Formats: sequence, structure tokens, C-alpha cells
Amino acid sequence: MLRFTIAFALLSSPALAQVASVVGTDGQSGLGTVPCAVNAGDPLKSCNAELRRRDDGTITLAVGLGNGEVRSIYFTDGVPESSSSAAKLTYETRGDLLVIFIDPGEVYEIPKAALAQ
Repeated sequence: MLRFTIAFALLSSPALAQVASVVGTDGQSGLGTVPCAVNAGDPLKSCNAELRRRDDGTITLAVGLGNGEVRSIYFTDGVPESSSSAAKLTYETRGDLLVIFIDPGEVYEIPKAALAQ
């Protein structure tokens, strides 16, 4: 239940929309957190994230990894296609969540509703 609550933070809400503008963005970015693990075997933790929607319908999810790095995951039509890592990206659907894996051990849980157009 806690993971769902954390993941839900990324969904747009009136309160979130009021504070979600970032310098250099178009005001359509959503700020929040997503469950993530950076290393194989690590438990999921809450990672700061920004969802950036583009006019062409693509989405970039930027996730702070907690070590000063940011992982960007690129979506088209709600499907993760690539990331800022050269490593292999795979994903699976678990109910209302999209679970993204980037080798060797990164894991991200994103609510599918957050990626809906």
C-alpha cells in the first residue's frame, strides 16, 4: 500500500500542479516521487522524479538516483523506449503499474495513469 501511495504522488493533482512548474519547463511538468532501486538487490525507496510531457506526445521521466545522477527514461505512447543509460531496458505491467528494469539492477515503478495522455 505504501508503494502505491508513493507512486500516486506522481499523478497530477491540483495541489501538485500549483507547485510543479520548474524553471526552463513549459509548466506541464509534474514533480513527485517514484519507487526505485538503483542497485540489484536494493529495496525500493522513494526517488524524486519529474515527468516532462512534450508537444509531440512523448514523455521523459527524470529520476534522481540519490548519488547526484539523474536517470532519464523516454516514453512514446506510454511505452518506455530507451533511457539515458546505454544498458538494456525492459519493462512489464503489474496491474496499474509499469515496472521498468535497466540492467544490471535499476528498477522503477510508474503508475500507468501518470503516462496517459
